[in-house]
Amino acid sequence: MARKRSHVDACAAAHALDLVGERWALLVVRELLFGPKRFTDLRAGIPDVSPNVLGQRLRELEGAGIVVRRKLAPPAGSRVYELTEWGYELEAVVLAFGRWGSRSPTRPSGGELSPDALALALKSDFDAPAAKAVSARYELRVGEDRFAVEVHNGRIEVARGGAEDPDAVIATDTQTLPELLFEGRELDEAMRAGDIGIEGSKRAVERFLGLFSPPEPAATAAA
Repeated sequence: MARKRSHVDACAAAHALDLVGERWALLVVRELLFGPKRFTDLRAGIPDVSPNVLGQRLRELEGAGIVVRRKLAPPAGSRVYELTEWGYELEAVVLAFGRWGSRSPTRPSGGELSPDALALALKSDFDAPAAKAVSARYELRVGEDRFAVEVHNGRIEVARGGAEDPDAVIATDTQTLPELLFEGRELDEAMRAGDIGIEGSKRAVERFLGLFSPPEPAATAAA
């Protein structure tokens, strides 16, 4: 259940923080935005959280109506966690939070990203004006994870799973792709190093890499 306070604040934002403001809670939501996951999958996506704390956060989110637990049909039979319809509404919050955090002048560099966090970064740092004339489909392969990425009419859609008839298939990792997108690494160099593989149109991949631009760091002086 959500944590209880002796003083009840009628502010809806305060209530929202009661529900998802505990450490790791929003990261659990982040890992579920592309679909259900097993406990072990969540642990892999958030490696710094202990099993006990992760279990506690899941119980709290379940008690709040944000997450549900269910058993997959045979032959899988695994228990998975997934967001409720209301829980999925937190995607806009997570994306906005990511955009805000990416402007932090003290944001650490060189950290690790989970595949799902990388997929969400594509949505949060998408440059819609740069994509107005682009219409293309991509399949992004990050280890065992697959994401279908579609760009059309200045919009981007990202979903878990393979893409149907993609213009290009991009196979890489969670370190290389951010370097190509945001740090100026050259595609040809990454290909020579074996850090990225391309099936299909290389030109489509070059166009894809130009569709993202993180916001400028925030000013530190008071407005």
